[in-house]
Amino acid sequence: MAQAGESTGDDGMAPDCAVEGSVDTAIPTDNIRGELTRNAPLAKLVWFKTGGPADWLFEPADIDDLRSFVERLDDGMPIMALGLGSNLIIRDGGVPGVVVRLGKPFREVEATGETEITCGAGAPGILAASTARDAGIAGMEFLRGIPGTVGGFVRMNGGAYGREVSDILVDCDVILPGGKFVTLPASDLDYSYRHSRLPDGAIVVSARFRGTPGDPEAIGEEMDRIADERENSQPLRTKTGGSTFKNPEGKKAWQLVDAAGCRGMEHGGAKVSEKHTNFMINTGDASSRDIEELGELVRRKVYADSGITLEWEIQRVGRPAQ
Repeated sequence: MAQAGESTGDDGMAPDCAVEGSVDTAIPTDNIRGELTRNAPLAKLVWFKTGGPADWLFEPADIDDLRSFVERLDDGMPIMALGLGSNLIIRDGGVPGVVVRLGKPFREVEATGETEITCGAGAPGILAASTARDAGIAGMEFLRGIPGTVGGFVRMNGGAYGREVSDILVDCDVILPGGKFVTLPASDLDYSYRHSRLPDGAIVVSARFRGTPGDPEAIGEEMDRIADERENSQPLRTKTGGSTFKNPEGKKAWQLVDAAGCRGMEHGGAKVSEKHTNFMINTGDASSRDIEELGELVRRKVYADSGITLEWEIQRVGRPAQ
């Protein structure tokens, strides 16, 4: 999951990138302890294995390194965080500005109370769920079923199997544009379905989740059930981005896609999964354009069949190919 910017009034259509061309503004390179790369390939870092490069890719050494870097960026410099690269289409023209990848220093998870865990934003959901299990904390098993990292979950109110992050979040630590470090309680995020009010360019660096006392064995069994259900129902061993569309109120997106005759539909190197119709897959040589255009074709067919406009759940960022 990527920490993409806040969206308001989204009609579900694929947005155009706000910044065209490359960003030529100077990037601070002095006193950086992490790794800064220009024209960095991103395709290998996202699940679809498509897309263009980042103008700049920054992998900070720790929170202080990230904060120092961000506070020295010019106002208006685009910045986004990248986790495991699930739930994300990087357009073929690449991403303007700076992409921040939160690596190993941001992946620690520990139990910090009888029913609370503290997670770095780069920690994958399975690590958060496993840490809670080992500490006898229930209510976080669903994190096992969400691909991506804690930072993306917090920004998008990630959820699965009847639960979502808003059910367990206590607060989160965030670096705002300009470098200010703040701790935001869950109530400040104004959560709704797959959406929060975190501003553009804000980077979640850690979060605290609270569950309830539970039996580690029972928690483990529920996590295993979730893992088995995902394996049996989703195309996990393909180049996919996860759930493509949000579920409309009272409906299932996959059922609407299936009813519209889109199961197995292909466009270029992209295909609607036959195993789960709310997943698109890269069959081997797809471009990001192929994948995004296939999604729009599906949306049009669903609307023609049901009168329902599906909204994208997958985040789409960057410039179209020139």
